[in-house]
Parts: sequence; C-alpha cells; structure tokens
Amino acid sequence: MKRLMTLTVNDTRYEVAIEPRQSLLQLLREELHLTGTKEGCSEGECGACTVLLDGKTVDSCLIFALEAQGREVTTIEGLAQGDQLHPVQKAFAEYGAVQCGFCTPGMILAAKALLDSNPHPSELEIRQGISGNLCRCTGYVKIVEAIQAAARG
Repeated sequence: MKRLMTLTVNDTRYEVAIEPRQSLLQLLREELHLTGTKEGCSEGECGACTVLLDGKTVDSCLIFALEAQGREVTTIEGLAQGDQLHPVQKAFAEYGAVQCGFCTPGMILAAKALLDSNPHPSELEIRQGISGNLCRCTGYVKIVEAIQAAARG
C-alpha cells in the first residue's frame, strides 16, 4: 500500500505516493526522473548513488525514501545554477577528472560535502572524503587535483 510523503529535492517540493520499502534511489530515478544519481552495487559499497540529505552524503540505495520525509535532498542535477556549473563540476571538467562518468555524480557530491565542511582540505583529507566513492577508470589523481582546484577557487 502506497504512502504519501513530501520532500524537497533540488529546491523543489514534491508530494509523492511511494511504496514503504522503496529506496530513495528508486524514488529519485523512477518517480522524479532524476537519473544523474546512478545505481551501482545496491549495497552501499560504491558511492555511485551518493546524494546529499540535509547537506550530508548518503548512499541513496540504502536509505528508504520515507526517511527523506520533510528533508532536503540534493542530487547532481541540483548543483548547477542555470548554465553556471558548480565550482566542483567545473573543476572536474577542466582537470579531466571524468572518464566513463558513472561515478562522477556521486564523487562530485562527496567532494561538495567535503568542501562545505572543510574548505581547504589536505590531499589526505580529500582522499578520505571521497573514500566511499569508487572509480574504476581514473586512478583518482585527476579527481584529487580537481577537488584541490575547486578548494583554491
């Protein structure tokens, strides 16, 4: 039996009817058609589904959608302001930190959360901050460089 819930995603308020055991990832992709959030492992191990819930990173595959009731969710679609990319998005593009792109949305959101809490992280702090997000293409060097560039402004 579906339940009615309200949440804010990327500054837009939604009222949706969902199955009680539906994940936040399923809600975002299937109901709200925000497909930037990727489904990787479905076990909270890869970070491809990372979103911000009230400004903190969460694996949306592990969170029931109902847990977002009345809360604020930010997905990759919510970072750019019109045609203006978020500084982390811009740095990822400029520093070649994107290859296949599958991990990129979650990686960018993890980097944003890190920089929001620590605007000038060391390389070690950057590596720790993105440690929940796996990339199989880049070797992380360009990702770290991009985050360092975004931190410099």
